[in-house]
Amino acid sequence: MRIFIMTAAALATLGVLSSAEASSLGRPCTAVPQNQWLSLDALQSKVEGAGFTVQKSKLSKGCAEFYVTAQTGTRMELFVDPATGTIIDGR
Repeated sequence: MRIFIMTAAALATLGVLSSAEASSLGRPCTAVPQNQWLSLDALQSKVEGAGFTVQKSKLSKGCAEFYVTAQTGTRMELFVDPATGTIIDGR
C-alpha cells in the first residue's frame, strides 16, 4: 500500500495525471497529428527524467506505452502523450 501511495504521489506531484484516456481504454492519448509527435527516444528521456527505468517502449494507437520500474521497485505500464511527453496514466 505504501508503494502505491508513493507512486501515486510522485505522479500527482509531477502533474502528469490528466483526464485523457490511453489507447487501451478505447481512446488515443492525443489528437495531434503523428508528424508532430516527439521521437520515442525523446519520450523515453522524459519518462526516465520522471524517475522511472524503462524496460520496453512502443507507440500504439495514439499513445506511447512504456513498461517501467519505479524507484520503489514497482513494475508499471505508463501511457504517455506522444506530442507532449505527459504521462496520462500509469498502472
